[in-house]
Amino acid sequence: MEKSRFSLLLLEPGEVYFEDFSCTLNDHIKFNEGSPRHGCLKLCSKSLVFEPRDWTWPLVKLYFRDCISISVVRPHFIDGVSNIIMIKMKQYAEMLKENILAPYKFMYEEKEFFIFFDFASAEECLSQMEQLQRASTLHAPEHNSMVATILHSRYMRMVFDPVMMDDFTEQILCELQAEKISPLVRHQGKLAITPTTIYFQPFSNVESSPVLKLKLCDLRRMYRRRFLLRQVGLELYSQEQSTVPHIYLTFQCEDDREKTYGILEESSNVNLVKKHAEEMTMQWQNGVVSNYDYLMYLNCQADRSEKDLTQYPVFPWVVADYTSETLDLSNTDTYRDLSKPMGALNQDRLEKLKERYHEMNEPKFLYGSHYSAPGLVLFYLVRKYPQYMLCLQNGRFDHPDRMFNSVKDVYNNCLRNMSDFKELVPEFYNTDTKGDFLVNMYEIDFGERHDGTKVNDVALPPWATSPKDFVTKLRQALESDYVSRHLHLWIDLIFGYKQRGEEAVKADNVFHHVCYEGAVDLERILDMNDRHALEVQIMEFGQVPKQLFTKPHVRKVGHVIERVLSYQPTHVTSYKIECIDVITLHKEAVTCALRQSSRIISVGRDGALKVYDIEQKKQIRSINLCHTPLSSCVMIDENIVAVGSWDNEIYLYDVEYGRKVESFRAHDDSVTCLLWLEKERLLISGGSDGVVRAWANVGRLGQALRGLRAEFDHDENVTTLAYRRCGQEVDIIAGTSDGEVSIWQLRSKSRQTVLRVHTAAVCACAVLPAARLLTASQAADFHVTDLSVAHTVYETQLPEAANTCACDGRGVVWVGGARGELVQWDMLAVQQTTRLPAHQDTITCVYLDEATKTLVTASKDKTVKLWQLSSDS
Repeated sequence: MEKSRFSLLLLEPGEVYFEDFSCTLNDHIKFNEGSPRHGCLKLCSKSLVFEPRDWTWPLVKLYFRDCISISVVRPHFIDGVSNIIMIKMKQYAEMLKENILAPYKFMYEEKEFFIFFDFASAEECLSQMEQLQRASTLHAPEHNSMVATILHSRYMRMVFDPVMMDDFTEQILCELQAEKISPLVRHQGKLAITPTTIYFQPFSNVESSPVLKLKLCDLRRMYRRRFLLRQVGLELYSQEQSTVPHIYLTFQCEDDREKTYGILEESSNVNLVKKHAEEMTMQWQNGVVSNYDYLMYLNCQADRSEKDLTQYPVFPWVVADYTSETLDLSNTDTYRDLSKPMGALNQDRLEKLKERYHEMNEPKFLYGSHYSAPGLVLFYLVRKYPQYMLCLQNGRFDHPDRMFNSVKDVYNNCLRNMSDFKELVPEFYNTDTKGDFLVNMYEIDFGERHDGTKVNDVALPPWATSPKDFVTKLRQALESDYVSRHLHLWIDLIFGYKQRGEEAVKADNVFHHVCYEGAVDLERILDMNDRHALEVQIMEFGQVPKQLFTKPHVRKVGHVIERVLSYQPTHVTSYKIECIDVITLHKEAVTCALRQSSRIISVGRDGALKVYDIEQKKQIRSINLCHTPLSSCVMIDENIVAVGSWDNEIYLYDVEYGRKVESFRAHDDSVTCLLWLEKERLLISGGSDGVVRAWANVGRLGQALRGLRAEFDHDENVTTLAYRRCGQEVDIIAGTSDGEVSIWQLRSKSRQTVLRVHTAAVCACAVLPAARLLTASQAADFHVTDLSVAHTVYETQLPEAANTCACDGRGVVWVGGARGELVQWDMLAVQQTTRLPAHQDTITCVYLDEATKTLVTASKDKTVKLWQLSSDS
């Protein structure tokens, strides 16, 4: 079967295709005279399109607005031949002659066309044509309303055909009217959902298949979408090998969209891959996800889709040098200032724009055009998608001098022109497509420029030897150290807190109010003319992405990834974990344990300290330090262990000689946690009295109390301690029972930050690479905070409360849970890599011994376990 040359892109944006009729088109009333062409007549809302079967003939487009008359030709005029309609036109258009993609040829002459129908009734066709011709005389809003009424009438007569289903006995859970969206095209149809499959049955026969089928078991990602400022879109991604890997649907109202979303989300056959924004942000910050992939992800989260040209993914200009022979990515002058929008890069132009801004009435705007709109997207991609530009511009390309002819000229224009502030599209950085959008691959005649040169391929900067080399070098620039250090500033402008409001004004980043999400509620605009005007403005002007961040975006700190990862990290750090010893010495819960050389030292609620020899596999020391539970222990010397007790004391015990060295009253209530700073020779203690104290002289007999160096007061019990080094400074981090985390500078004894990220007691904290802090609470919430901006970059809810944790300093974290599970996390890839049922009750302590690559875990089940770590290749 021959492939049809007709497509919905041959219609105007928003035009509806209803049905087609087999017929012959002739310019003479007699069938065998003139130029008879057999083919199909497409009945559309604004035009008739005749597609001849012989591809050497052009398609003929007859606009209803240019129609002088339509009538049925009576049989007695032409020797009894009936079923003919005559259409008299003021002008018409020809397209795709010899199947060559080119601007439409407009014929400005009166002409009569005779349509000889093979099967359809001319009288019935005439009735439909006259109705649409009447609609064409109305203003756009009334025309759209009349067409919508016709469409709805047809829709009500259409019933989803169960014969199209894989199993016609399947139960249809939901049947709705929907539109399938592709660039500049909205294809109406019926959506039916069964327990196993999504079916989309188009109204018309343009699709290659009479029904599109997406298996629920293949569905992987699902996004609510804003379409033309209305929350009616739903974008679905399935496995790449499935017959329908991707579909973008819109519904008549938000309720229909939510109903569909709910059915799919609750289906037992749907297995969605969930990727939280904080998780992706942290992976990007760690360098596990590339800048390219992260920007694609943010665009997706902000309702940007390649199916919707009004919300096409937006990427930044990052290179500012388009004149040098070589591109020096080590030179900061090579790069654009990512802290400013395009309109603010030229200070002289910005001052003129600000003068106009201050003279405006509210609502004011600084920029009268947008950085991304359908026309701007196709400006870049016209060579790759010429049919889109012809659709958008009614069969014409831009004037040759206004086309994308030179990268250097376009960048300079974006810096100087008073109405040009456009950013880039992903294709500039997509090395997979090798820069094909820069090449006139279809050899289209785009015309000649003012100097007589033909518009052909895009002129590249001197440092690029080919389109492939151009996008490869731009990609290297996008992934460079400079851009990685500054990309968060551009994200703040486009997706973040500088996108709108007072911060946008300060950042010179203010666009027309209509393009912001939430600025206009189309559902409340009842006047058809006002509503249509806004829809046209949205289509032509562009839309600001959905705001994703309301605080400054974190900065990238990890290594650079230079290739596409498709949102999936390639390297996950983890260890194999094998239990090599189980130690049962305590009569009650073990509260803390550590390893020192070949010895395991543990303390418990029974008030006892135990020392176990790993090589001999037996207990070698045991002492009851007091009559109250012991909470914690740390080694302060090769043989001296400090122990915190519920009797407010800190005990020092010599493991080598098996004797208690001394004890001192450290707090006014129980000692809850201890921390040892080897370099400073300081013992840090936290207590139920809400105080953190720093002790020097620990180990010098009778000198501990005199060695009190600092006191940090809190409102509630101190539950956990950690520390971090910032150059020469040391910060003490204390978690408390009211959910707060306080960061104190040891030297100045001042509180630097208070993090209020938890609502329940903080029971575990660990410092991750690049100044990130992991904290967990009794409410089972798990947070990672970037300490440089005091902002949460990742949070999740665990299946059980994380009671304790340990970190290897490179991003691997072991978390002990309230139900006895030991979970290994790779915090670079933000993934759980191992989950073990380690104990039969709450894990109270996890201790990493770097020297021997072993973990020690203690539990309320009265046991201590030793775990061997090995590389997980």
